[in-house]
Amino acid sequence: MVVGGSVFLALVLVAVAAPIIAHTDLYLMRPQDALSPPSQQHWFGTDEFGRDLLTRVVHGARLSLSVGLVAVAIACGIGVGTGLVSGYYGGLLDLGLMRLVDLMLAFPGILLALAIVAILGPGLTNAMIAVGITGIPSYARVIRGAVLQAKAFLYVEAARAVGVPAPVILIRHLLPNVAAPIIVLSTLNMAAAILTAASLSFLGLGAQPPQPEWGALLNAGRNWLQRAWWLTTFPGLAIMVTVLAINTLGDGLRDVLDPRLRR
Repeated sequence: MVVGGSVFLALVLVAVAAPIIAHTDLYLMRPQDALSPPSQQHWFGTDEFGRDLLTRVVHGARLSLSVGLVAVAIACGIGVGTGLVSGYYGGLLDLGLMRLVDLMLAFPGILLALAIVAILGPGLTNAMIAVGITGIPSYARVIRGAVLQAKAFLYVEAARAVGVPAPVILIRHLLPNVAAPIIVLSTLNMAAAILTAASLSFLGLGAQPPQPEWGALLNAGRNWLQRAWWLTTFPGLAIMVTVLAINTLGDGLRDVLDPRLRR
């Protein structure tokens, strides 16, 4: 957890300080330097337009991490609300909401995201929305199960007995007690969201040129694989390190926050 958290924190700092770390103009083209290999002047080399690849990868961290944060916020907000309401009220409402969740789970995540982007149109914002929607079912399922267990506790029965309104019970009593799975799931889903968004951009449905999102950089470099290996290697490494760090952090948080895994 410490290692994953440290790497992720370093990536966040790189994204925040991108203008300082990579002070070269993000869109400056130098045709005379096109497809230059890594060197002291250009650590990651240059692309087919002579743009510094290090600058674009560093600035791409902002876009990729933003996609993960926004997608997780959408999925968490809607999914947690759905799980709380479904688990607490039960009955026909629970049945209807869970069947809708089952319908979303019937489609692979990337296929559902492709369908949503096809409806909304290509673009980074629409990709964020699509990735966020695909993450809703996992939150709804996990939070519903936690609420079904938590609402049987005595403190919930006591709150009902004294006439506490249901919305207050959901927000003040149940939500804090199911926070641990929300934190763990949000961490793991952020890695999946970054990977899915990069996949959409690679297919040309997410970030559009000249935006330096990591998946879009991979898409731009795939035509030069035999001549300029650095165009795909460094964005690919950035995605791999980020997803690995977030997954490691999520696994560590799960071990810490889940009492069943404590020795």
